[in-house]
Amino acid sequence: MRLYDPNPQALQALKGSNIELMLDVPNEGLKDISSSQASADSWIQSNVITYGNVNFKYIVVGNEIDPKGPFAPFVASAMENIQKAVSAAGLATQIKVSTADGQLGYQNLFDAILDAVYEALEKAGGGSLKLVVSESGWPSAGGDGEVTTKENARTYNSNLVKHVKGGTPKRPGSPVETYIFAMFNEDNKTGPEIEKHWGLFFPDKTPKYSIDFN
Repeated sequence: MRLYDPNPQALQALKGSNIELMLDVPNEGLKDISSSQASADSWIQSNVITYGNVNFKYIVVGNEIDPKGPFAPFVASAMENIQKAVSAAGLATQIKVSTADGQLGYQNLFDAILDAVYEALEKAGGGSLKLVVSESGWPSAGGDGEVTTKENARTYNSNLVKHVKGGTPKRPGSPVETYIFAMFNEDNKTGPEIEKHWGLFFPDKTPKYSIDFN
């Protein structure tokens, strides 16, 4: 499960559960955290250590950062400070901090993007690092009514589950840990109507469509 901000009510509800959690550092907090180790330490103390029996797995530093946007300059330093804070708290083994080859053939952009990142990591000496896809999904409504349908959402998410188990052309047989966006529809979310309809479930916990995770 992924939370895009450290919502106290949601974190409280997850206490004692077996649900693995991916928690975001919101974009708005990157500047302070990038410039201050104390801010990073405080963020981890308030939002992770305070909820000691929540099953934290990843800390995601920022979301959908535009490389040319205002938050981009702060990502690397913020990741470094959050990693130091996690290590200082003794949680480095539990919580991870995250953010084309011509001989290989690609049938989809998903694999191409992942393998491009793997290639870049290898060239930078980080070939042993593991990639995690923090979100991928398909809206079931809110668009033109032809592409944004329940059936298309079910098809995409079902095929995504099957596809990531086989790895990528560059790393076949190595499953890609992937999180579906999103668990619930967000009826009160502002912005374009399509933003409300990415959930596997309606807000009342009713499944929107059947999907097999096995």
